[in-house]
Amino acid sequence: MHDRNALSLVKRLAGFALVSLASLATAPAHADGHMQPPILLSLLTPPARSEDTLAVLEVRTAPAVANAVDLTAQHDDLWIRLRNGFAMTNLNDDLTLHYQQWYQNRPDALRRMVERSRPYLHHIVEELEARGMPTELALLPMVESSFNPMAYSRSHASGLWQFIPATGKRFNLEQNWWQDQRRDIVASTGAALEYLQTIYDMHGDWHLALASYNWGEGAVKRAIEKNQAKGLPTDYASLTMPNETRHYVPKLQALKNIFSNATLMSQLGLPEIINRPYFATVGTPRPMDVKTAARLANMPVDEFMALNPSHNRPVMKADTPVVLPADKLATFQNNLENHDAPLTEWQAYTLKSGEKLDQVAPRFGIALPDLLRANGLNGKIKLAVGSTVLVPAGKGADNLESMGAEPRLPQIVEPEPKAQVTGTQSVRSGKADKLTKGKAADNKLAAKDTKKSSVKLAAADTSKAPNKVTKTTSGKNTKVAAAKPAAPTKVAKSGNGRRS
Repeated sequence: MHDRNALSLVKRLAGFALVSLASLATAPAHADGHMQPPILLSLLTPPARSEDTLAVLEVRTAPAVANAVDLTAQHDDLWIRLRNGFAMTNLNDDLTLHYQQWYQNRPDALRRMVERSRPYLHHIVEELEARGMPTELALLPMVESSFNPMAYSRSHASGLWQFIPATGKRFNLEQNWWQDQRRDIVASTGAALEYLQTIYDMHGDWHLALASYNWGEGAVKRAIEKNQAKGLPTDYASLTMPNETRHYVPKLQALKNIFSNATLMSQLGLPEIINRPYFATVGTPRPMDVKTAARLANMPVDEFMALNPSHNRPVMKADTPVVLPADKLATFQNNLENHDAPLTEWQAYTLKSGEKLDQVAPRFGIALPDLLRANGLNGKIKLAVGSTVLVPAGKGADNLESMGAEPRLPQIVEPEPKAQVTGTQSVRSGKADKLTKGKAADNKLAAKDTKKSSVKLAAADTSKAPNKVTKTTSGKNTKVAAAKPAAPTKVAKSGNGRRS
């Protein structure tokens, strides 16, 4: 029995040895060239204790690194490009929330504003990016004019960017008889961005720059100095300012919040704007009628005027840039090259002695109201001898070049009122005294004139209508008469694009 057991043990050991030798022959080598240990040795090695066993850790694949947003990449949607350029500090207050809700409750008005902005917005964004300015400013015309280039305010501000006359002249926007560049899309945009950058450099804060754009940089500067003297903060929210200026930046911030949210824009039904230039400009070597230019571009006159709103007259001067849709530029140039007829149906005419506009109008086949409108004249007036007016082309007319930048409208004379008083009044520099209102103003004027010339002025109740001043053409003397109480003031003037 013992022999049998011993023999069995020997057989087992021999079997293990043979298996180990076979494993050595087929075992793969490690990277360092050593072979794996024989199975026999592993069987003879005592098992490791549980505390010496290493924990198994699962090595997961590293997450993919998110691609950075390329802000310079071109997108088909202009709104994406606009959002990528937002850089102003956000304003979070109750007024912003109020105006955001106000705009959202009027989606139809928002859609109309976006549609009106379509011809202009790409150009504005391009100009902002070229200057390194925040693209939120492209939404500012929504606050200023609702993107209406013909907008005109009670303070005589005009155009998309609502320049008042003085600020427009400061930034080289021409305002003459022919055109008002405050309404010019290209010129006014360049001037507005230059102005905004100037006042930003002054304050170092875009909210204060916007307050200055609305209120005036001098007013904002004084408000800042007043807070500094009291030891108060000088940020936009801390300044004392008019309500219009206080609400100005929140309106822009509210629009920014809406256009920042693509989902909200979709819910409001705001249209997409393609990210490509809408218009291009081309020069005109000769004077050209507005209607003729529109016809050469094969587009309606109202669409042409939406891109060229600065013109005060029905004819454009030579060498004036014409703004056209980019896809109409080739059509315009081809038609212009093949156009043999005159480019304008208007000429200049100088009034002769004794001539009145109601006599000139039928001579040139135009109704008097149309003649007045073409020349920017209002009311029943007559022009002095030597005045130059725009008339339809005809016998006796001159070329438009003779009108110059400012046509000769030196003296505009109103019909003499029925109630008259003889007397003279001294006039300095050939200009009549300013019109005055009310009895008190009349009394002061009468006292002053009595002291100078001992001429009494007839007393009249002018509480409802200011005086009229009538000038004669023979010398420096003028006739002054009291107006009828019920008659409105009629002061003739040459128009320069202003609308009340």
